[in-house]
Amino acid sequence: MSETAYLPIIDLGPARAGDYAPTGALISDAFSTSGFCYLRNHGISEDLIRRVHDEALDFFHAPMDEKLACKPKEAVRGFNALNRTTMYGAENPDYKEFYQIGLELPADDPVVLAGQPLRGPNQWPADRPAFREAMTDYFEAVGGCGQHLLRAVACSLGIAPDFFVSKYDRPLQRTQAIWYPPHPPEREKDQFGVAPHTDYGCITLLWQDGTGGLDVQGVDGQWVPAPPIPGTLVINIGDLLCRWSNRRYNSNMHRVTNRSGRERLSIATFYDPDYDAIVDPRDLNLPDGVDSLFPPVSAGDYIIGRIRDSQKPKSA
Repeated sequence: MSETAYLPIIDLGPARAGDYAPTGALISDAFSTSGFCYLRNHGISEDLIRRVHDEALDFFHAPMDEKLACKPKEAVRGFNALNRTTMYGAENPDYKEFYQIGLELPADDPVVLAGQPLRGPNQWPADRPAFREAMTDYFEAVGGCGQHLLRAVACSLGIAPDFFVSKYDRPLQRTQAIWYPPHPPEREKDQFGVAPHTDYGCITLLWQDGTGGLDVQGVDGQWVPAPPIPGTLVINIGDLLCRWSNRRYNSNMHRVTNRSGRERLSIATFYDPDYDAIVDPRDLNLPDGVDSLFPPVSAGDYIIGRIRDSQKPKSA
């Protein structure tokens, strides 16, 4: 571990080799304070990251008509234009474009036919097979990283390393390539790429380019920069894991601003459980005499509720 105690760098190498306890101990320290850390030796190749970066930028630079041909349908997949989402309490919509994919399920899959939210086939732009291949390869690679990370998280909470495996049979993993144009000069003071918020689900795995702009709220309420560190991902927990851990772990406020004068690209993955997975703190080894702070909740119902809230018009 290095950097500051608030935003440590944690080595996933031992966990990827099957030794989860050392990584789990470091995760416990990080997640019980800031809820954030950097992760090195994550197992995603730099060649793959560069491929996704280049293909995503090429897509975001395409004419708007081409991008809008992939706008979301039922499963919240595809291209999302500027001003699509508004975080709770924000004055303005987020100033970003993003392209989202999830677990690929055919239209005749039983959960798709049943109308389960967030399920279905991905949307892909026509005539961009390299974009599809890069995004798909990254989705699989970052999901593998998430599996190792969750085993270390389980160890950190004093439960069996494979506790989360049965909860992630068909995970609600959502991977987004996110493009942030520079903030308009006249809106620098009140415009965010992503306004202050906590994430909705369990864990987030974020690759960011060299532009910077991610801030994490400190315990004193001040904003702490989380600058890019080559060879790492930024990891944070979301509200579901905060609930599941009975607030032993902290889902912390963070934000993105892009006042660099140039574009910014990141790749965010929200690695969340099956839709029907029940999030119940009583299953995560509560200390003796400690009551659950939260009632059980379906992971999918909670996440889709938060997504729908973020996409309501401000007047709603």
